[in-house]
Parts: sequence; C-alpha cells; structure tokens
Amino acid sequence: MTSPVRRSPARRLAGVAAVVALALPMSACSLINPPDLVVYNAQHEELLDEIVPLFEEETGLDVELRSGKDLEMANQIVEEGEDSPADVFLTENSPAMSIVDNAGLFAEVPEGALANIPEQYVPADRRWVGFLARSTVAMYNTDSMTEADMPASILEFAEPQWKGRVGFSPTGADFQAIVSAVLELEGEEATQQWLAGLKANGVILQNNLVVMQTVDSGEIDAGIAYHYYWYRDREENGQDSDSSALHFFGDQDPGAFLSVSGAGILAEGENQEAAAQFVEWLTGAEAQQAMAESYALEYPLNPAASLNPDVKAFDELEPPTVDMASLNGPRVTELMTEAGLL
Repeated sequence: MTSPVRRSPARRLAGVAAVVALALPMSACSLINPPDLVVYNAQHEELLDEIVPLFEEETGLDVELRSGKDLEMANQIVEEGEDSPADVFLTENSPAMSIVDNAGLFAEVPEGALANIPEQYVPADRRWVGFLARSTVAMYNTDSMTEADMPASILEFAEPQWKGRVGFSPTGADFQAIVSAVLELEGEEATQQWLAGLKANGVILQNNLVVMQTVDSGEIDAGIAYHYYWYRDREENGQDSDSSALHFFGDQDPGAFLSVSGAGILAEGENQEAAAQFVEWLTGAEAQQAMAESYALEYPLNPAASLNPDVKAFDELEPPTVDMASLNGPRVTELMTEAGLL
C-alpha cells in the first residue's frame, strides 16, 4: 500500500493562505468596509437598484441590497433570528411581512414613517408599514371578449363555463397574496372550493408575464394578475398587450384586492439609526414620487405622490377592506398544495 503523502506545516499554511486569498475578492469589501445598511429585498430588484442610489446620494450612507423572493426571504430571516445581518426587510406582498412580524423580529416603525402613509396600510402593531400597492385585475382578449363578458367577481373564474379559458400563475407570491385575501374575506371553505374550481377549470401558467402574453395571443380569454404588468408593457411597446385590456373588479370584491408591499426594521439589526432613516425616506414624498415615475408603475401609498395618469387612478379603485396583518401566507400554501396547485 502506498503511504499517504504528509504535508509539512509550511505547505499546509500555504494551502490555507491560498483558500483565504480566493475568498477575499468575495468578502473583503464587506469585511473591511461594512455597509451602513443591509436591506433584504423581496420587492422588484430593478426598482430598488433604481431607487437606493438616490438615498445613498442624499444621505452618504452605503446600502447593501440582498434580493430574493417574498416567502423565501421571510423564512430566511426567521431562521437566522437574532443573528440575521438584515437591518430592513422589504417585500412585494404583505403575507411575508406577517411571517417575520409573528416571529417577533420587527422593531416599531418610526413615527415619521408612519405619518407618511394612510392608516389602512399600517398593521395594528405598527411594526411595519406599506409603501407601494398593486391592484388585482383580470386581463382579457379584446378579439374574443368585451368588458361586458367579464365576471362581476373573481370567484366566478372557478366555474365550469371558464374551463380552459382563464389563466393564472399559482407558484408566484403575487397569486398567493390574492388567495390570502380570498381566505380572509370568504373563509376557508369558500377558498378551498375556489381553488378546486381553478384547478379543474383554469390554465396554469409559468408567471404573470406569460399570463399576459397568453391572453394577448388569444390562447385563453382571460387571466388573473396585477395591473402593472399590462400598463408597463403598454408604456414600453405594447407588444404583449395590444390585443388585450384590463378588467378591474369593483364593489369590494376579493378580485379588487390591493396587495401592499411592506417595509420593516429588524429589531436586532446592527444599524438601527440608518434603518429608521431609510424607511422614513422610502415612505416620504420624494422617494414615493421617484417610485411612481419609475418603470414599476405600482401605486405609491403616500398621498403626496401620484402615478402616471395613464394608469387607473388610485382613488377610483374599489378594494375590499383587509387587515394586512391577518393575511395568512403559510395557510395559503397549505390550501394550494392540498388543491394540487403547488
């Protein structure tokens, strides 16, 4: 048998030094010059890449963005607990905020930030705050459908007459937030029936962009999504929306649900002052108007900011009253799994 090669202490140290040298390019900057603020971001990465530099320029603070998906990042923060490097958590949809809040990991939001946003977009415990919103809509193909053909309620899409005609993307946090509103407003039994109907009659698609494209091509008559996908495409070139239109549900139907993006400060974050400054800035008129004028076309929640006039006006929407803090993301995923949608 060949004897194993034994490395001298000097060779072993050289090997360790080589590994460290390889690791330095990835971590040296954060170790030598740690950021003033670490933001776990589950909102659109492109939006924060556009907005955060404005904050950095105004304050001189250095922000590190770590982007991911709503529920994944929420569960990561809970798993990390008091050791999480995050100072601020931002989401696309509010159920992910509730996961972190229910784990007791948020600090109270500064009064200055709360004063910027209407009370209905702040949970009762005041440990996070809404900063953007998106309206649930149904897109429909204008060659096969008219506005008069669209249902009065989103719940009707589960009925047999829509078999093979309505599309949705169940795996995304967007649709799951809509289901959370149905659960809150209609109860568990009605939600189970609705999901079963969608499974039997709906067309499952990869994401909301595919929903829009499939409606526009006429492969399906209608699709469930949020408003900004269609408006963004219309502003860019209309390529995926030229044969479709939007149907806004009214009368406080679950289909008129407004999903709120949240901002929360981690109680154990190392940069509390910078975190408070960032959340107050994010909800302030300057940042809210900058987001309103960005590519995102989501609704700002500070009344001092206004969105592109081509988008349906915020005060014309008829959303149901929903306690954002009660939207149950984990139960929604359980119900959707039971229905065979996840």
